[in-house]
This record gives sequence, C-alpha cells and structure tokens, in this order.
Amino acid sequence: MAAGLKTVILLSFVLAVGFLLIILSCALWHNWLPLLVALTFVLAPLPNAVFSHCGSDDFSSHYEGGGGPIDLGRFITSLVVVTGFALPVVLAHSDVITKSACVMSIIGGGLVYGTILAYSAAFKQDESDFD
Repeated sequence: MAAGLKTVILLSFVLAVGFLLIILSCALWHNWLPLLVALTFVLAPLPNAVFSHCGSDDFSSHYEGGGGPIDLGRFITSLVVVTGFALPVVLAHSDVITKSACVMSIIGGGLVYGTILAYSAAFKQDESDFD
C-alpha cells in the first residue's frame, strides 16, 4: 500500500511540473497558444483507451492479433502525440511563439504524457477474473 501511495505522489509531482512548464511557457511570453499542447497530451491516450476494448470477447486469447479497431486507436493516439510535439515547433518556426517557449512546452508536454503512460502502466489491472 505504501509503494502505491509513493507512486501516486511521485506521478502527481511530475504531472504538476509538466503543467507548470506549459503554463510558464505561455505566461512568461504573453502568448497562450502553447496551452494547446497540454490539451493535446491530455487527450492523446483517449483513442487508445476507447478502441482497446473494441472487438474483444470473452473467448478470445490474450495473444491474438489486435485487429482493426485496436490498430486504429493506436494510430490515432500516435497522430495526436506527434501533433503535440510538432505544434510548438511549427509555432516557433513561424515566429508565433519564442524558441524558449517551444522548448518549455515540449518538455512540459512530454512530462504530462509520460506521467499518463506511467500511471496507466503502474496501476494496470489484470483482466483475468480467476487469479
């Protein structure tokens, strides 16, 4: 129980640092467009979570191929993640935001998405009811 609590505290700290970097990249240079990165990385795991339960039934083996819906969910998730990293670069290249705001936004977005992945991996429940 204590290891789970320590994990949650660590992940919440890293998530707060990620959001702080994103908000600072907006507030320090008075341009709120990098805040779209936070929205992008928060919404990134949703297609994978929604499509992961499509096409599976009670009798399918765990080692079978994912099929179309699961691959579509992974593809949409990867598209959103690449968009989250590319959006600040495009905005910085077009001189809408500064280069330092771009770097802070990318690092903060990576921390946010990494925290979401780490939380889902650390607290993943087994799907078997008979263990």
